[in-house]
Amino acid sequence: MPDFFDKNLAGLSSRLKIASAVLAENMRSGNFRSMTRGQGIEFSDVREYLPGDNVRSIDWNVTAKMGRPYMKLYEEDRELNVFFILDCSLSMLSGSNNKSKMRTACNVASLLLLASSNNSGANGAVFFDGEVFFSCKPKSGKENAMMILSKIDGIDFSMAKRGSALPNAIKAAAAMLKKRSLVFVISDFRADGYRTDLAFLAQKHDVVAVRISDSSDSELPRIGTLPFSDYETRKTVLLPTNSSSFAKSWFDANRRRLESWNDFCVKHNVVPLPILTDEDFVLVLTKFFSARKRHS
Repeated sequence: MPDFFDKNLAGLSSRLKIASAVLAENMRSGNFRSMTRGQGIEFSDVREYLPGDNVRSIDWNVTAKMGRPYMKLYEEDRELNVFFILDCSLSMLSGSNNKSKMRTACNVASLLLLASSNNSGANGAVFFDGEVFFSCKPKSGKENAMMILSKIDGIDFSMAKRGSALPNAIKAAAAMLKKRSLVFVISDFRADGYRTDLAFLAQKHDVVAVRISDSSDSELPRIGTLPFSDYETRKTVLLPTNSSSFAKSWFDANRRRLESWNDFCVKHNVVPLPILTDEDFVLVLTKFFSARKRHS
């Protein structure tokens, strides 16, 4: 088991199962476009024409056979397809207080996957680091959901490729999704070149951008000049954490990144959902879907 997962696995598993049952209903009844309208309209039956019916729904074949007008009946296809794009790039190993972004991301993905499987819809996923290394087309059934969960459980960072293939992962998801879906992109979004693809994905699907952040992204402990290593480049630099000007620059740079990301999401109908590594992710997700349900 990778060390970025919670140590108390039995307790976490039990909590996730309980939370997923609550989350499942809120996930389905939230005011996402696909949930509100259904995935599409399917023919179900016919009945005799009644005064006031829309003549455009007359089944002319049945009408000709029966000698009197019959109406087509339809029902919404309410199956909820959920797709996960999970960032497993080396930058996700960063964090503080023994809580990495990757551990939070895996826990979030696991809870959402369990909640989705309770809705009996189809689930699919793409995992990436410097390249896309796992993909699964949306498929219904508990077995498929458990297979994806096992892939999350088995992520091996010793084999991780440097860089971030977020743009390619989004393209891969778009190619696999044939029906309107609810897509969770779980990442720290420390990548370039993904915005055009994400905006295009949000034109056809309901996209929630789950940004995993750590408190160290905005503020470092003031404990002198310390060496910091970059997981991706493996370069080490000395940072003057005691310097007030450095602390302000560090904070301001992160604030600008967040503002730019949030503005992009709002502009392109991507739902932003920031989660910090030291937050209770179960509570954050529960509040998020409860708020969506209240506003639906």
